[in-house]
Amino acid sequence: MRYCLVLLSLVLFGLSACQAPIPAPGETIERAVDTSRYAGRWYIIANIPYFAERGKVASTFDISFPKDGKVIDLYTGRDGFDKSPDTFTMNGYIVPGTGNAVWRESPFWPLYFSYLIVYVSPDYQFALVGYPGKNYGWVLSRSPRMDDGTYRDLIGRFAAAGYDPTKFLRVPQAPDQVGQPGFQ
Repeated sequence: MRYCLVLLSLVLFGLSACQAPIPAPGETIERAVDTSRYAGRWYIIANIPYFAERGKVASTFDISFPKDGKVIDLYTGRDGFDKSPDTFTMNGYIVPGTGNAVWRESPFWPLYFSYLIVYVSPDYQFALVGYPGKNYGWVLSRSPRMDDGTYRDLIGRFAAAGYDPTKFLRVPQAPDQVGQPGFQ
């Protein structure tokens, strides 16, 4: 038993020491991300959902940067518009030398996930967040609604960055969007 605990401790320590590789050119935004402008509420307009987000509505991220290089990411989503919100918080840090475009976040130690800021509009009203391997992605907006032209443009940017645009599902932010084409 003691041997198992020592082995488990070594494995967990090894996992916690893993560093996020610096992304290749084109995987993240080409200019530095201004964290003071990026901070705040983002509505999740679409995503390639993972298990915790699948089927959620009215989903948001509230991003803050409490100390130099630190990130707090509060996710909120509902199983239905008539349901109470579910939340979870990820704590992390900005990977140095990435222009604030690569973050490592953790729901609990020693588990860390890397997030890539693929695009932010010049006015910081829209953003694209990706994931190494391009298996996950998020289309974000400061507003809960997005017109179809803007949405197509942002999905096109994801496609140009190597993401499969057919995997993205729109997240209903209002009850009238439930069941509409392209929405989850």
